[in-house]
Amino acid sequence: MARAALKLGVRELASAAKVSPATVTRIEGDNPANAATLAALRATLEAAGVEFTNGDAPGVRLKTATGSDA
Repeated sequence: MARAALKLGVRELASAAKVSPATVTRIEGDNPANAATLAALRATLEAAGVEFTNGDAPGVRLKTATGSDA
């Protein structure tokens, strides 16, 4: 969902996070991954503007520019 929100391809995200495209595909298929890989992907997505939320259910949204952030 986060990758789609940014309109990133699997290869683009993998390259930015320094993981293989197969790793991205595997994780998106709900398969296990090690903590370091997940951290790299999360950091990459957050740097690109994704905010991870955890309200009633886990989710993501794009950060919005406000006030001094713009």
